[in-house]
Amino acid sequence: MVNVGQYNTLKVVKAVDFGLYLDGGDGEEILLPKRFVPDGLKPDDEISVFVYHDNDGRLIATTQQPIAVVGEIAMMEVADVNPSGAFLKWGIMKDVFVPIALQEKRMRPGDRRLVRLFIDERTGRVTATEKIDKYLSNYELTVNDHDPVDLVVYQKTEIGYKVIVNSRHMGVIHTNEIFRELEIGEKLKGFVKHIRPDHKLDISPGSKGYAKVQDEEEKIMKLLKDNNGYLPYNDKSSPEDIYAYFGMSKKTFKMTMGAMFKKKLITFSQTGTKLES
Repeated sequence: MVNVGQYNTLKVVKAVDFGLYLDGGDGEEILLPKRFVPDGLKPDDEISVFVYHDNDGRLIATTQQPIAVVGEIAMMEVADVNPSGAFLKWGIMKDVFVPIALQEKRMRPGDRRLVRLFIDERTGRVTATEKIDKYLSNYELTVNDHDPVDLVVYQKTEIGYKVIVNSRHMGVIHTNEIFRELEIGEKLKGFVKHIRPDHKLDISPGSKGYAKVQDEEEKIMKLLKDNNGYLPYNDKSSPEDIYAYFGMSKKTFKMTMGAMFKKKLITFSQTGTKLES
């Protein structure tokens, strides 16, 4: 069975002038329009495509990448409205519909709203809703301490930011973990720093431990090479200056620089850091 609103790997059944037909199972064939057919694709080959309903209710495939798939939460822009609801830009040839009853307040063209995509049981089509709280629960967690997670920024609070974790749970990034303003709807990578006894999740942005150092090491090496092997920053630089230039905390900066020094990749001077020749 094809999963509507998701990516599917399907076999090419036949070629026609206007594209390729893919095997949708149970004798159903799904059109991949010619404009989205990669060069060299032929019958019996397989291809990963996103499947959705077109305006006439027919299943259609595309190699375009939508902003979100069914089950995901994302910020989407309102393209148009009518008396029944609004249409959101989906990143593909078709917009996604959100009924008025599923809007927190009436949408207007140009608005950007945080929504969740789901399959409407009545129509079988992908639909959006702003009423996402009912889909979020920490009662039964699907994550463990230190797990990498996908995050969507949900709300700014006095202690930091509430974030949606893997489109299923709610967590918090505390102020001391953040070194810039986050935008509502922004997507981030992070990890579970701590699970509290009441199932509340403390989240840290970025990678954990050595993986984070590896990521930042590559960034610093590129910056050094791009600047003739020298950067006017070292462990005496202020946290604000470090974050403004490198986009990382001073703690991460010092950890990364320490690891690079031990590998004899860099040396320090009174005024900055030099790439070892």
